[in-house]
Formats: sequence, C-alpha cells, structure tokens
Amino acid sequence: MPRRQPFKGVPRPRRPKIATEGLTFDDVLLIPKRSSVATRKEVDTSSQLTSNINLAVPIISANMDTVTEAEMAAAMSQQGGMGIIHRFMSADLQVAQVARVKRLEGLIIKDPYTVGPKVMLSEARELMDKYDTSLMVVDRDHKLLGILTHRDLTFERNLNKPVSAAMTKRENLVTGTLGISLKRAEALL
Repeated sequence: MPRRQPFKGVPRPRRPKIATEGLTFDDVLLIPKRSSVATRKEVDTSSQLTSNINLAVPIISANMDTVTEAEMAAAMSQQGGMGIIHRFMSADLQVAQVARVKRLEGLIIKDPYTVGPKVMLSEARELMDKYDTSLMVVDRDHKLLGILTHRDLTFERNLNKPVSAAMTKRENLVTGTLGISLKRAEALL
C-alpha cells in the first residue's frame, strides 16, 4: 500500500496564544503561612478580563447548566467575579436569565415591580411567578401603600381578595429615602 504524502499546500497561519498558562483547582495547592501583607488594602486581586471588563476577584463560574443560571451569576457579580449563563436553553430564556441577573445584581432595586391595591391576589401571584420575584410594591399614583411578599400569600387560602387585604401596610414598613447611603440603609435595617 502506498504511503500518503504530506500536504504541501499553503501553510496554515499560526494562532497567537491567548494565555501563557491556565490552571484549574486541582493544579493549585495553597499552604497557609504567615504573610508580610499588613492590610487587605495593599493587595490587588483584580484581573482585566477584556478591554472593558475588570474583575475584582478573578473567578468565573462555568457556563454549565448545573452550575450557572441567574442566581449564581448574580452572586458571582456581587463578589466581584463573573458568571456565564449556559446556552442549553432557548434564546428567550437566556435573555430572561440575563434580565434576572441585572435585576438581582444591585442591592437597591430602582424600578421595583408594582401592583395596585385593588388587584386580586390571584393576579398578583401570577405576576410574581411571571417576573420570578418574591416582592411587589403596592402603590397608587406612585404613592407607596405597602408591599406584598410571597410570605403574605403562603397561607392565604382565598386568592379572590384584593391585594390590600393581605399586604403589609406602609405604617409597618421600614423605609428610606431616594439616594440613601448603604451605611444608613444598613443602620435602618
């Protein structure tokens, strides 16, 4: 049988290296030792992922269906890392997951989902399920009347009542003004 001759056409261009070295958790062993670092402010663990994205903590969760969906991506973001939503769902579901991450990533929700006081509890529950939220602000003419949470609905047997019958009224809420500092909000809570 004749030997195949090597291909002698146009040489393939060499691909540039993206990274010089990649490590996984099995490749690294950390041994506790005394450190000369006096404060955490002296240490910078940030990493430039792309020209526009800087990670405070250079950790990214895998884009696997058993690992990263909205909750994990938001948790990674809050800690300074990044979560990559997996692709094993429709494009619409991926968009919905990203929208949830964007909504979950802030500690203060600027545009909360709202419902009127006369809406039936059954409709409010449907909205909570649709938007995958556990809290809705009850308002009338942009005035806060109270909040409705999943807790308010947990033991409610009659969902044909208006929201105003089950909501936590404004008088029983701890509230802060627009622009409140995180430190002041913590103190209020």
